[in-house]
Amino acid sequence: MIKLKIAKHVADNTEAHALFYVKKAVQFSSVLSENGEIRVANVLSEMEKGICQDLEIVEIDGHKTIFVNAAMERGLSSLDHLRMAGYRLGKRARQKQFKTVKLLLADAADEQAKAIFHGLYYSAYKFDKYKSKTTKDFTVTFDIEADERTKDFERIAAEVAVEQHYTNLAKDLINTVGSELYPEAFAHIAIREAHKVPGVAISILNSKLLANEGFNGLLTVGGGSRFEPCMVKLTYSPKNAPKDKHLAIVGKGITFDTGGISLKPAKNMKEMQSDMSGAAATLAAICAAAELKIPLKISAYLCLAENRIGSGAVLPGDIFKAKNGKTVMVDNTDAEGRLVLSDGICAAAENGATHIVDLATLTGAMVRALGPAITGYFTNDEELSQKIKAAGDATCEKFWQMPLEDEYANELDDHYADLSNIGKSAGAILAALFLREFVPEGIKWSHWDIAGTAYVERPWKYTTYGATGIGVQSLIELSRELGDKA
Repeated sequence: MIKLKIAKHVADNTEAHALFYVKKAVQFSSVLSENGEIRVANVLSEMEKGICQDLEIVEIDGHKTIFVNAAMERGLSSLDHLRMAGYRLGKRARQKQFKTVKLLLADAADEQAKAIFHGLYYSAYKFDKYKSKTTKDFTVTFDIEADERTKDFERIAAEVAVEQHYTNLAKDLINTVGSELYPEAFAHIAIREAHKVPGVAISILNSKLLANEGFNGLLTVGGGSRFEPCMVKLTYSPKNAPKDKHLAIVGKGITFDTGGISLKPAKNMKEMQSDMSGAAATLAAICAAAELKIPLKISAYLCLAENRIGSGAVLPGDIFKAKNGKTVMVDNTDAEGRLVLSDGICAAAENGATHIVDLATLTGAMVRALGPAITGYFTNDEELSQKIKAAGDATCEKFWQMPLEDEYANELDDHYADLSNIGKSAGAILAALFLREFVPEGIKWSHWDIAGTAYVERPWKYTTYGATGIGVQSLIELSRELGDKA
């Protein structure tokens, strides 16, 4: 566990100090004796020569001091460097069992302090619910000396605590095995979380209500499972929200994806417990926005189904009528995410959304194109695109805009139905073009394909394995962009 204590001045009785550096320069405030400054300069010179390593612990002015490189990794922004520095520092402090560590951050800008705080929190995450033996949690308290910035840093630390709490909620959901987190179970968790946050209302459409209202995408995908599909709707409508903006977030929630009749290869199929990462981020983001009292009307739609082989499973070649009246040929049952998202997008449009963001672990094509570090996104609005990019920059989640290329659109034409759910090329683009068919004219929309970034099998930044929680913080920041900066 990580605790942050913000104070104007911190006594020197902590077990260790931390010092951030870039090359030979100390970052932020440092109060050292003349001999201490000489010693620090020598250590930094040795760091540059490779004699000492990052996270070296050296006695400076009578204190154990952890030297933390604040520009160590390649390809990261300056803020993400600080997140990584905080992450490595948190890991080192826990490894050395330091109960208290002093940080001098009075000269840090707000966004720099926030980045470090995020990194510290990331270092404490673990998911061990299925281990027969677990280690006792060790708490490190970071005493932040903020001088005249105390109130600002207290506010920032409180925001970070909320953002990290809900990032961890999304990660926990994604890391939970598919046989435990089926659609109804996910819906019950959404009810529990919504009831914790004042201002969040929740309703659920079960399979009967889905059928009555024509949400056939979810019913088509979920027909082979013994677990019924459902759509969870959450709403947050603060009184101080702008009247002309309503953000809807639509999350793909395939709680496990076998591929259906178009069965996936066995290798790595276990990762398909993460095919509900979009819904997890959606739930986390709206609850966080409400707890942070962001002045924006937000609705969220969790499109929950399990894509299994069973007696009621949709067959390749089957055709169904979507919510907006268009007919869809299911050419491939493993292209199911876009079918459930079509229901969520239609529901969002019916309920007056001015902006819709859907996020989904949608295509292998996006994984191959951009890998685990960058989320590809599509949008029909340049202003929204700029806000998404700004939100990603602020939260150190990399986004790359992909083209909604109309030249490929005729690949979705079908002999018998209005649309096919797959084409023959440009898989990620065709998936986005398919989703665009359900976005009414005049609504600003963006599709985030998080297939590569939601779940990793080798260490990446501040995730050692499993769920990254991608999208939660960018959605929170986008809500701020649309609300606070309207």
